Amino acid sequence: MQGVPESFIDERDSARFRHLPQLPGVELYHAHISRYAFEPHTHEAFGIGAIESGAERFRYRGTQHVAPAYSVVTMNPDEIHTGQAETADGWRYRMIYLEPDLLEQITGVRHWWFKDVTRHDPLRSQQLCQLIYGLWHTDDPLAQQGLLLDLIDTFRPLARHAPALHEGAHRFERVRDYLHDNYMRPVTLDELANVASLSPYHFQRQFKAHFHVTPHQMLMAIRLWRAKAFLTHGMPAAEVAAAAGLTDQSHLTRTFARRYGITPVRYQKQVVRR
Repeated sequence: MQGVPESFIDERDSARFRHLPQLPGVELYHAHISRYAFEPHTHEAFGIGAIESGAERFRYRGTQHVAPAYSVVTMNPDEIHTGQAETADGWRYRMIYLEPDLLEQITGVRHWWFKDVTRHDPLRSQQLCQLIYGLWHTDDPLAQQGLLLDLIDTFRPLARHAPALHEGAHRFERVRDYLHDNYMRPVTLDELANVASLSPYHFQRQFKAHFHVTPHQMLMAIRLWRAKAFLTHGMPAAEVAAAAGLTDQSHLTRTFARRYGITPVRYQKQVVRR
């Protein structure tokens, strides 16, 4: 794709974000996607939502999934995934992204984790859509807090305790941490392999088997998530590219839109209240 316009090419495609000043750590998202295909990306938060109509196909943890209408979607933080329409008319969906620290603070429960990324659940999916809609359309802090608690109660039965890492997985978690700490500069394969105490050849193969993406795809997902955070905090878009380790603003615009369905400037206008 050569360049990304300020809006989707297909008039049926749209994506909107909203942040709630009284509830930091919460991001709301509503979209209808027909022709667009999202490149691998991450949200670094729990992604909870539902498909209102149509169906989505996406890759998550190395497996292809299809979520039809009235499905509930539950994604764990730091899980890279894609997204595209499975039906001719695309899919319409609502999501809420909750930072792990916020979820733990509200509930007092640690190590949230979802085993199943999608499930057909008409009642729960409608409840989630209504609650996310309610959060989007009220500015009253008390109402927002109450709606958020109701929403957590709605998806809480689907959660489990995070499983223990299997032997050998810790080395790749160290690599992911290393990428988070060094996203702003060029990183080499030899460098990452050294962190994992493997040869570059064996490292690349085992990394892909563990995370289902290449080291470069993960690095780019981290950079774009960082760019999203910089935009949220009001950093001028012209400065975000360098801060996130990207080549220039044009590079930022292309890669951001490919992963989040919206340009950086439009995203910032939606989530930052001036």
